[in-house]
Amino acid sequence: MIYVLASVSVKEGKRAEFLDIFKANVANVIEEKGCIEYHPTVDLATDIPPQELDSNQVTIIEKWDSLEDLKNHLSAPHMLTYREQVSDLVVKVSLKVLQDG
Repeated sequence: MIYVLASVSVKEGKRAEFLDIFKANVANVIEEKGCIEYHPTVDLATDIPPQELDSNQVTIIEKWDSLEDLKNHLSAPHMLTYREQVSDLVVKVSLKVLQDG
């Protein structure tokens, strides 16, 4: 199994707009071969140190059957459309691609 933590930094005040576009695409991704889990998350303020909060950050949690399935996801037509739709909202994207230890 492959796990992905995608951190998306969005422009100030654009998180809600980004999430609307992202959520509209989730059903397409869930239908992809090998997709087990795919959803956006945002920071929850707690009193647990050393938590760092960022109101302009969205973390996408993903699980895939295989690396091949993940790679196919990245080039799926609906993902190309999604990236176009959010291109003016996103400042930076970073990925952590993980496997069981």
